[in-house]
Amino acid sequence: MGKDLPKAELPRAQSGAEPQLLLTSLLGDFWYWRDEHIPATALVRLLADFGVTPDGARAAMRRLVARGLLDTSRSGRTTAYGIPPRTSEVIVERTHRMLTFGVTAPEWDGRWTVVAFSVPERDRALRTALRSRLRVLGFAALYDGMWVSPRDLGEDAQDLLRQLGIETATVLRSTTVPGGTRQGDPVSAFDLSALNQEYRSFAERYEPVLDHLDAGRISPAEALRTRTELRVAWRRFPESDPDLPAELLPAGWDRPRAQRVFVQIHDRLGPLAEIRFRQILATVSPELAELSCHHDSAAIAELYASLGDRRPHGDTPFEQAAQARRLDEATRSKP
Repeated sequence: MGKDLPKAELPRAQSGAEPQLLLTSLLGDFWYWRDEHIPATALVRLLADFGVTPDGARAAMRRLVARGLLDTSRSGRTTAYGIPPRTSEVIVERTHRMLTFGVTAPEWDGRWTVVAFSVPERDRALRTALRSRLRVLGFAALYDGMWVSPRDLGEDAQDLLRQLGIETATVLRSTTVPGGTRQGDPVSAFDLSALNQEYRSFAERYEPVLDHLDAGRISPAEALRTRTELRVAWRRFPESDPDLPAELLPAGWDRPRAQRVFVQIHDRLGPLAEIRFRQILATVSPELAELSCHHDSAAIAELYASLGDRRPHGDTPFEQAAQARRLDEATRSKP
């Protein structure tokens, strides 16, 4: 390997990922389906590669344990952390979703699901809950009390309204949506322009990594940092992109370009990043270092297929997105 490149030459996360997200991404990338626990000292050193202080790293571990996302054990004076049972299957499914999202657009029957509702101002909390859960399902607000989705989500919407006890609402499936003005175009409910700019910025920010890889100029330390930050940066797209049918997407849609960049870099950095992960673990436990490994997109596809009926939740994009949002909310740092 060549010498480390100046840090400015490789992309960095624009706002800096939180320690909990970094740690769950690192363990999800190199340590799933392992029962062994990693000493806290090694995890502190892993996060130090990302500029996280020892105090910040240990606080992240404690918070992840409190939320059930990490298990902990002690041997003498050594505290260690590992992935809880069944979490590995969730990680495989989330990683598969992350790596395959955006490869194709869903088919469309030309009809919209429309939810029109009226909730009094005095029930503001109920209205907020309804909006939040409609958004998780994949709806977007065309007007204040009218939400739309190109998916067949009528039954899901009816179930949601029943759960919340809302009776002043209507759910329908239609090829047209009330409101014939430009502002009433149901596609306008989804902010595709801003999302497309995010995809374009992602591709432009990470495409130079491929040139550095071709030139053999990325070290193991840079590979671990870049692959992890790449995963953290990409993971928001399956959760924020409504994944509309191809017929509804704008011209010049940059998601395919960004998706190709993501998968190529993710797969090609894997072996180098694994070297760095092992190097750091070896400073604390050479035996554990030998157990770590990375998985490229082909390996993840095989692992995902092997889960079969043991997959922890459904295959639909909205079930996956809802689960992803809940997990992200659990891993975000709080004061």
